[in-house]
Amino acid sequence: PAMDYAELAETAAEKMGFYRQDPSGWRGCRRTSEVSVAWRPSAEFAGNVYRGEGILPASPLDVWECIKPVAGGLRTKWDQNVKDFEVIEVISDAVSVCRTTTPSAFMRVISPREFVDVILMKQFEDGTMLSAATNVEHQLCPPRPNFVRGLNYPCGCFCIPLPGEPDRTQLLTFFQTDLGGYLPQTVVDSFFPASIAGFYSNLTKAVKQLKA
Repeated sequence: PAMDYAELAETAAEKMGFYRQDPSGWRGCRRTSEVSVAWRPSAEFAGNVYRGEGILPASPLDVWECIKPVAGGLRTKWDQNVKDFEVIEVISDAVSVCRTTTPSAFMRVISPREFVDVILMKQFEDGTMLSAATNVEHQLCPPRPNFVRGLNYPCGCFCIPLPGEPDRTQLLTFFQTDLGGYLPQTVVDSFFPASIAGFYSNLTKAVKQLKA
């Protein structure tokens, strides 16, 4: 029911707020000119939660335009980890159930995946925008034979305005994903930091093109 979806989405958003405030236990694992990536063991499942933090050369609205999880959005164009994104059911102005499919990755060691999530979008008084998501089941989305069903545990992106710097945005992201299937842990552990670095790099190019 719609109520349950909305509650799950709110809980995911609350967890994002908690991760944002909680500095303890993060261990750096990768750094590029665009992002620093850290991880700690997840409290949600037997894997890790990853945090990415970087400054993008664009306004919060431009960054949001590139990442917001909407049908026909820009994300499928620039994010090489998102092949297809579809809205399955709109629960409210802020909440929807969506399916994301991802292409094979890591030299095809990781086969195509699909994820079904409830997603919440909200804006805070200081102009920060958040999209938060967590895995759900939906009757219109039974598992498909050509995809491994992965599970996103509470995850999301904060687009944070920088005071006095209208053309720069802090982007804070949290990923915690069970890719499903039978992948060696070493593959999973190398995939996520590389994938997050790629996400920031491709997003930086996308926001520059949007401004051009």
